[in-house]
Amino acid sequence: MSTPPPTGAPRQPDPGALPEAAETLLDVLDWHVEQHPERVHVRFLAGEDDVQDMSYAALRRASDEVAAGLRQRGVTRGKKVGIMLPTSLDFFHAFFGILIAGGVPVPIYPPARREQIEQLLRRQASVLDNAEAVVLITVPEAQTAARFLRAKARQLSAVATVPELRAAPATPRGDGPVREDLAFLQYTSGSTGAPKGVMLTHANLLANVRALGIPCGWDGERDVFVSWLPLYHDMGLIGAWLGSLYHGSLLVLMSPLRFLTRPERWLWAIDKHRGTITAAPNFAYELCRLRIKEQDLRGLDLSSMRVMANGAEPVLPATLRSFQARFAPYGLAPTAQRPVYGLAENSVGLTLSSLTRPPRIDRIRRDLFTQTGSAQPAESDDATALEFVACGSLLAGHQIRVVDAQSVPVPDRQSGAIQFRGPSATQGYYRNAEATRALFDGDWVRTGDRGYQTDGDLFIAGREKDIIIRAGRNLHAPEIEAAASSVSGIRSGCVAAFGMTGPGGTEQVVVLAETRETLPTSMSALRDAVRRAIIAAIGEPPDEIVLVPPHVVLKTSSGKVRRSDTRGLYERGEHLRSRPPPWVQVVRLALAAVRAEARALFGRLGRR
Repeated sequence: MSTPPPTGAPRQPDPGALPEAAETLLDVLDWHVEQHPERVHVRFLAGEDDVQDMSYAALRRASDEVAAGLRQRGVTRGKKVGIMLPTSLDFFHAFFGILIAGGVPVPIYPPARREQIEQLLRRQASVLDNAEAVVLITVPEAQTAARFLRAKARQLSAVATVPELRAAPATPRGDGPVREDLAFLQYTSGSTGAPKGVMLTHANLLANVRALGIPCGWDGERDVFVSWLPLYHDMGLIGAWLGSLYHGSLLVLMSPLRFLTRPERWLWAIDKHRGTITAAPNFAYELCRLRIKEQDLRGLDLSSMRVMANGAEPVLPATLRSFQARFAPYGLAPTAQRPVYGLAENSVGLTLSSLTRPPRIDRIRRDLFTQTGSAQPAESDDATALEFVACGSLLAGHQIRVVDAQSVPVPDRQSGAIQFRGPSATQGYYRNAEATRALFDGDWVRTGDRGYQTDGDLFIAGREKDIIIRAGRNLHAPEIEAAASSVSGIRSGCVAAFGMTGPGGTEQVVVLAETRETLPTSMSALRDAVRRAIIAAIGEPPDEIVLVPPHVVLKTSSGKVRRSDTRGLYERGEHLRSRPPPWVQVVRLALAAVRAEARALFGRLGRR
């Protein structure tokens, strides 16, 4: 860490310096407190006229108070603490409070979709149980949910709010974390299975945010990161917050709900605060393009934006083109959009596209790629060509390879399984030895994604589990879903495409698409329109198109389609059942909690 100034000498902060000697996140915070304690670190846009600023010193003070409350509730070194909080300054206090107390944060998302509250809470209970969380930090409004979680998570002994924790008397500080200690458990979104707890150390996280700063040209004194991304998700927590924390830049933050209800708020925050860096999944750019009215953009200026990262889900060429066309008149530079690729198993980022060029889109021969995996350039007049977006080059210090089924590296322009290694890589999944063994191929980490490389760029072709093999062709679920979502009357982003084993062993393509239409004639016309759109996209029709009401297609906390779970609904016929109203789900959760508490009570009485 930096050497303190001589006694009596005024501190001379270096605005261009970085906490390069820091070994933990706590070291980073303390470095900023020493250098510029009253500089604003986070500006939270809680409402139209409610702006809350938090300095580095204020974050440290509040976190110390939270740590005292956690120690009082039995949190000691290595104990896991769940954070189930909406976007707020309290989240930051809770996160660092846990680290100061010696614990390990476990961020989980608060129930947002009321119509799926029962299913969501059951998943959260399994996460807290797997993590062996001893305390859950949440809001007063979540008491019913917390009671259910406490009944299902066997180690959970206390539920508290941040104000309750901060009210505890001060306690002596314990030993701080070291670089190889767990910094937090990042549970995967569960798009292809049950959530798994990715173990990330302080060294992993600092390696990643340092490496991300190079291709971003991150300048802490000048850059402003504008984000609405949820803090329980790796892109929002690590990319937006911890990246801003390390580089000393201002983080301007709003809740996901404020963005989703009025997407223009994101763009106007960039304008007002002269944002230079932001990030979001592909759907967010589509939402801005489709839902924002022209009159809501009058006077907008996006010329300050330098890095507009697009990742966390498939990046669609059509989105890149249409977003640029829509917002170029408002000053958006052609080089601002930056497709990225990353995964929780590598903290957050793995590749990032160049600052000096517009997004690169590769047009390849569909027939050759779907049959052999060879990504050969298509002719300019080939209307059937497949398009993939370049997600950029590797972060410094990391390695990547594309391999065949025998783990032999393949040449450029040949599709295969993507693997990586480097200082940001996890050591595995918490308390899941089987999944950890499956994660590694020697010292290489399997991503579960397929793609190819050429000219130093990585192109993602899709998840291995999302490829449908029909009659010798590899069909990609995201492309089918995007085609169906483009049809008027289908809820955009609420489509799941998956394969089902049919006669002869070949896979049949099933498309489950949400719509608000209910009239039989309208439903029939909609099916025909979806079929035509898919044929136009992939050259052949799906085997079955199933139209379902809203909220049937299952999604992760970050909005990714859970295809395998949705296929399970279809196989069991549960996609036809109406979901019970939220109040019924809450009652069932409360009854389940009471039953669990009663069983525990009778168990204790029996032992006595």
